[in-house]
Amino acid sequence: DVVDLKLPSGATVMQALRESGVLERHPGIDLSSSKIGVWGKLRVAGDLLRDGDRVEVYRPLLVDPKEARRQRYRGHLERVKAAKKKG
Repeated sequence: DVVDLKLPSGATVMQALRESGVLERHPGIDLSSSKIGVWGKLRVAGDLLRDGDRVEVYRPLLVDPKEARRQRYRGHLERVKAAKKKG
């Protein structure tokens, strides 16, 4: 979800989030448990922004990446075994 904003000098990360409307469009975002950042570096809501900054909301992962990889591999193995039985 990308929104271009024009904010006054001295605007904060929180002001940008509110002005963007992202919290209304994504009501599941909980800033008390989600981390926020600017250009991939963690920030707090009161940090000042500079011209051209990109504010990001980092939501918790739904699945551990290692576990997701294991599940995909298991599925791959099952498909290979099934193909060998047919062929």
